[in-house]
Amino acid sequence: MGDIAEDKASFYSNAEGYWKEVPPTVDGMLGGYGGISSIDINGSKAFLKKFLGEGQGKTGTGCALDCGAGIGRITKRLLLPLFKTVDLVDVTKEFLDKARSYLGDDGKRVGNYFCCGLQEFVPETGRYDVIWIQWVIGHLTDDHLVEFLRRCQKALRPNGLIIIKDNVSYEGVVPDEVDSSVCRDLEIVRRLVGQAGLRIVHEEQQMNFPKEIYQVHTLALR
Repeated sequence: MGDIAEDKASFYSNAEGYWKEVPPTVDGMLGGYGGISSIDINGSKAFLKKFLGEGQGKTGTGCALDCGAGIGRITKRLLLPLFKTVDLVDVTKEFLDKARSYLGDDGKRVGNYFCCGLQEFVPETGRYDVIWIQWVIGHLTDDHLVEFLRRCQKALRPNGLIIIKDNVSYEGVVPDEVDSSVCRDLEIVRRLVGQAGLRIVHEEQQMNFPKEIYQVHTLALR
């Protein structure tokens, strides 16, 4: 068991080391694919707007959490335009420092900057209408992902949603030694979501991304 614990520790520390060397820019956040940012944001906005609003069963627009927020690319262009308050959580302090200037005036509506790995982060119970988790689940082990999703469920307001948007592999689990992450296939992601006690209420593939990158799917959970 010692080896597994050691492997887990290096899985996380290697990823932290990788991100410390990444420039705090949109291009850095997107691994050199900064050009896809607008396509990504527009797809996310259309997805999210299906759920937001007033009335029966609609998701509120009070407070959102941006997980693995980096410099706040998603906070700035997706979440702050739709929510009154946004919290950011990221393991890399330099990114959160940059977010304060990158977000500009709208940054006044950021509630909290949490510097923490998601495997250790405990969101406040009942605080969030939407918890947005994009391009970061590959940095969590299966167990930690399931535990994190359970904590997220407790952090939701009534009719709240957890959104996962991420690359999916064609089959199985594909490790990435460069940034110390994994890419899981859709069936595995769905299974882990189920283990966390969540159900998928809507699912879409992000279209118009470059052919050479993995498919990206967005899942709404509650």
